[in-house]
Amino acid sequence: MHNLANAAYQQTTQSTVNPRELEATLLLKAAARLQAVKDDWGGDSPVTLDEALSYNRRLWTILATSVTSNDNPLPIEIKQNLGSLGAFILKHTLDVMTNPSPDRLTTLIQINRNIAQGLRGT
Repeated sequence: MHNLANAAYQQTTQSTVNPRELEATLLLKAAARLQAVKDDWGGDSPVTLDEALSYNRRLWTILATSVTSNDNPLPIEIKQNLGSLGAFILKHTLDVMTNPSPDRLTTLIQINRNIAQGLRGT
């Protein structure tokens, strides 16, 4: 019963949250996953490096694709900047995959947190 109520609450919350807040939440979730891997490097963290990088890569692929679409109302300069940032994220992610190091996750974590703060207006 509790699981059904929780699922209903989550569905309602997701349908009523504004898009910027949802994007910020997802970026912070990705940052938290990356941070967990960094903090427990070489340990037995419940989140693996591949899982955290994959989640972040999928998220940024979706964000970069949607922000650069022709029907997105953002000014062209912002669209270009976010598209370039998305390309950087994807390249850096591949670099981390080929040469793993906990320190190399810091860049991804900080970018996600900073963009999330901007989306929330903080």
